[in-house]
Amino acid sequence: MNLAARDIRHNFGRFALTTVGIGLLLMIVMGMGGIYRGLIHEATLLIDHIGADLWVVQGGTRGPFAEISRVPPDLEDRVRAVPGVAAARRFVSHTIQRQRAGAPLRLVVQGLSWPEDRGDWIPLMAGRPLGQAHFEMIADRSLRLELGETVTLGKDHFEVVGLTSGMVGSSGDGLAFFSVSDAESIQSDLPGEALRLERQSRRARAEAQDIGQVQPELLDRAVGPASGIPAIAPPKVSAVMLTLQPGISAEVVAKTISTWSDVTVYTQQQQKDLLLSGMVDKAKRQLGLFRILLILISTIIMALIIYTLTLDKIHDIAMLKLMGARHGVIVGLILQQALLMGALGYGLAYWLGTYAFPRFPRLVLKQA
Repeated sequence: MNLAARDIRHNFGRFALTTVGIGLLLMIVMGMGGIYRGLIHEATLLIDHIGADLWVVQGGTRGPFAEISRVPPDLEDRVRAVPGVAAARRFVSHTIQRQRAGAPLRLVVQGLSWPEDRGDWIPLMAGRPLGQAHFEMIADRSLRLELGETVTLGKDHFEVVGLTSGMVGSSGDGLAFFSVSDAESIQSDLPGEALRLERQSRRARAEAQDIGQVQPELLDRAVGPASGIPAIAPPKVSAVMLTLQPGISAEVVAKTISTWSDVTVYTQQQQKDLLLSGMVDKAKRQLGLFRILLILISTIIMALIIYTLTLDKIHDIAMLKLMGARHGVIVGLILQQALLMGALGYGLAYWLGTYAFPRFPRLVLKQA
């Protein structure tokens, strides 16, 4: 005769409700741990998928994931000449928010260094990589864009040619991949009136100088597009990513590039460490603290539940003692019920989390 089984049958309603309560509590604990792991995973997702061996950023900065970094696009050609470098790609990334179907559309614009990088490394669930230098994009499915849909950003229209899943930025916003030139065009887009005022301002500055009075034809050039003025440099990029030749040490190449005073170079691991210790550090520490507190509180609550259930059996335990029951029988009664409630509660928490966690706005990552 199993006393624990008989007691559960006699008080099945209380046992079931207690088990459900423990399951919900464990689901919250598991969810908080998953949110913590998901935050770190999303923060380093792009760095891991890009797979660059070295990141060359603006001198004195910590890279585009920690602060603003601006380097000239021709840096890509300079680093290709360094011995051991197999390929170099420009990196452009910025977040925008637009309106779509009456709801905000917030996305991370990610530039691909066309034609060397067409997005073949992006895990696609539908569609294809970029097939031309302009007006095509690959979108994460969290943006709720359909394959073949046309999206207007700035003055241009972009067709969604590929869909990916789970590609988000450190803020949880979905990634959208464009060519670098399109990404820069989206970033520098201005209303027509703003462009007109800027051109008139350039003309006024030229008129105020001697060269504008000596060469009046420069005034007509000043009110034209910025691309037609040689003195204005092309838009800068955030960083340049390097892929090294097989067998080449990243430290050796980094040591060579570090002699250039205008840039700073980091390895892939250093860039991840800077990201985790900078942009997401406070959020990571806060979630970690809540996770520890939740585990402690849950432990106390479950201990109190077991203590309360034991107190409810005081009369039964006294009767068993009078009948000569050993201490092991009484301890087994309490321990078996506690283990069964814990196992059933954990199973319920896991089952509920399987359905609930994917519907959370941020990634809840299960423990491997």
